[in-house]
Amino acid sequence: MIAVLSISIDAQWVRYPTAGVPRTRDGKPNLAAPAPRLPNGKPDFSGVWNNDGYGAPGQEGTGPTPKTVFFDLSHGMKGATPPYQPWAAELYAKRRDEQAKDNPDARCLPIGALQMLAHPLPKKILHNPRLLVILHERNMEFRQIFVDGRALPADPQPSWYGYSTGRWEGDTLVVETVGFRDGLWADFWGSPLTARARMTERIRRPRFGALEIDVTIDDPVAYTKPWTVAVNQHLALDAELLEYACLENEKDVPRLVGK
Repeated sequence: MIAVLSISIDAQWVRYPTAGVPRTRDGKPNLAAPAPRLPNGKPDFSGVWNNDGYGAPGQEGTGPTPKTVFFDLSHGMKGATPPYQPWAAELYAKRRDEQAKDNPDARCLPIGALQMLAHPLPKKILHNPRLLVILHERNMEFRQIFVDGRALPADPQPSWYGYSTGRWEGDTLVVETVGFRDGLWADFWGSPLTARARMTERIRRPRFGALEIDVTIDDPVAYTKPWTVAVNQHLALDAELLEYACLENEKDVPRLVGK
């Protein structure tokens, strides 16, 4: 059994060394080193990333911290809460009282762009000068951000992740996303997003081991004004995504129906 398990782990490339990691004089990874660059001179966001608060440096193997953006947006808003419209505040309170039983994550549905960034499972970014792709381990989902100068669609077909284009402001990639389907969840507890939502991300890689991501939600149907949350990431070294199928051996949804 040990031999078979060893073969299985090797086949999944667990702990395979990350290429191109800068080192200190004593051979340790230098995560404070400058960020790598694309051929066009812009920061390269490629890598496997974890949401800060999950396996962050110094707390590997300890599991999730008690309070993270995934559960509560106020963590990434420095204690503030989204400025809900009255109906949205009522819906959020109801979903929280129900322990988020209808979260798309619990139903094995796509979780949307903001929850993807805040989710505890890792994501892998593939980046070239014209396209940034985010591969999420959870349910093997993906997201495309086009950086080739194209305009956002004027009449997009509503979707779970919307349509995203990016432009550079210095070393910051500014990503605009529209075309969300109605009824999305912005966070674990059920802050709502409607089809009128527009999401703006400002993504920076200030050093080799960190991504700083500020997300602004402008959704006049659900909120009285735009609001911003930080969903920063840290680099996961010597790691790769593994296959994860939410519905495999799933037995919870029938017990949730009607509750």
